[in-house]
Amino acid sequence: VQLQASGGGLVRPGGSLRLSCAASGGTFSNYALGWFRQAPEKEREFVAIITWSGLSTDYADSVKGRFTISNDNAKNTAYLQMNSLKPEDTAVYYCATGSRYFTKEPEQYPYWGQGTLVTVSS
Repeated sequence: VQLQASGGGLVRPGGSLRLSCAASGGTFSNYALGWFRQAPEKEREFVAIITWSGLSTDYADSVKGRFTISNDNAKNTAYLQMNSLKPEDTAVYYCATGSRYFTKEPEQYPYWGQGTLVTVSS
């Protein structure tokens, strides 16, 4: 299983970015996909999760109402639409899959993308 995350970049506070996570090399319909992030000198934290069916989603409190997770099963691709970005959203964002549980715990995900850097700064 391979995950390819993309879409990061430099954006000003209040701006938007859309991250993509393309999955290949497996069947994902029974798994959840999560987005996580890690800021410098901080632990990796949960951001959002979706079942590949798209029927269930959940978000960290810090991003609720600003971020939206979605997926396109035909393309085996998941997305994270990030609006109203804040400097504290600056981090490397990772997508992960392979968990059969709808969980926010990164340890439950065996497959990870390489990460894409999001920098929110004026």
